[in-house]
Amino acid sequence: MKTSIEPRKAPRQARSQATVDAILDATARILVERGHATTNTNLVAERAGVSVGSLYQYFPNKIALIRALHERHAREMTLALEREFRPRDGETLHAALTRVIGASMHAHQVDADLHRALEQCEELGLVDDAHDKAHAKMYLLVREMLAAHRDEVMITNLDLAAFMMIQTVHALVHATLRERPAGVSVKAATREIVRLAYAYLTAREAEDSAG
Repeated sequence: MKTSIEPRKAPRQARSQATVDAILDATARILVERGHATTNTNLVAERAGVSVGSLYQYFPNKIALIRALHERHAREMTLALEREFRPRDGETLHAALTRVIGASMHAHQVDADLHRALEQCEELGLVDDAHDKAHAKMYLLVREMLAAHRDEVMITNLDLAAFMMIQTVHALVHATLRERPAGVSVKAATREIVRLAYAYLTAREAEDSAG
């Protein structure tokens, strides 16, 4: 019999939502402190100040907890970044990239320990990142930003351009914060990511008969 990893029920009242928030907050603290391997529902319930039975009303197991925490974290990051994607009258593509990429770097620095812990869970397949609604939303936001600067963007296929931007910027932001060598500041790395993205988006496309 396959073990369920979906939440058992959604909170419908303020008190229930407060309980779920306390459970997820406790999961976040323990995940950062101990890692996913030694995180368990008993520890989470104790840290959250609820009974294990109350926890199981909402989450059937540890994986369900981690997935719910990952979804909440991704949703919060997306909401924070969504504000930065709102178009500014008269803003150039370079200015928009500077603002958005800077905001992305900042968002990844907020609660960076939790972000790293969840990223490790993602790498181990404990969360289903491929179907994460937050990532789908981010793709749409990037594509809309590129469409708003269609007169400056030289890449014909905006779907491709949005994909390349998300993958490249995401990888570089993570590498900057996790693997940054001595002598490379976050400010300098952010500036170079903007320069790279702008050069890619504004360069004329090479002829490619293969499409």
